[in-house]
Amino acid sequence: MELLSGFLSSFRGSSREKAQPRIMDERALEVYDIIKNIRDPEKPSTLEDLDVVSESCVSVQEVDDECYLVIIRFTPTVPHCSLATLIGLCLRVKLQRCLSFKHKLEIYISEGTHSTEEDINKQINDKERVSAAMENPNLREIVEQCVTEPD
Repeated sequence: MELLSGFLSSFRGSSREKAQPRIMDERALEVYDIIKNIRDPEKPSTLEDLDVVSESCVSVQEVDDECYLVIIRFTPTVPHCSLATLIGLCLRVKLQRCLSFKHKLEIYISEGTHSTEEDINKQINDKERVSAAMENPNLREIVEQCVTEPD
C-alpha cells in the first residue's frame, strides 16, 4: 500500500511541474509576439526579419505566483551596430507597454555579438538612463516609430 501511495503522490506533484513549463512557454511566446514586429531604426524591416530576435532569444521564469522574470537576448545585425542601444530601448518600451502580466525585464545583447555589449547591457537595464533617454523628444520619436504597429 505504501508503494502505491508513493506512486500516486508522484503523479499529483508532477501535474504542477508539467504545467509550469507549458505556462512559461506560453509567456515566452506572448513576449515574442510583442517584440517580433518592432521595426529596425535604419531599415524598413522588422527585428524578426533581420534575425535580431527569435523565439529562442526569449526566456521567462517565475519569480513568484504573481511576477515573472522576462529575459531577452537579442543579436545586432553587425558587431559594431551603432543602434544596438536604441534597439534595446525599443524592446524595453514595447514590452513595458504591452505585456499583460506583472514582470521584471532584463534585456541583453547575445554574448559575443557586439563589440561593446557590456556597456550597452548596462545602459538598457539602467532605469535612470532609460528614463532620461525617453525624455529626449528626438529619441522618443524614433522609438515611437519603431514600436508602433503598422495599420
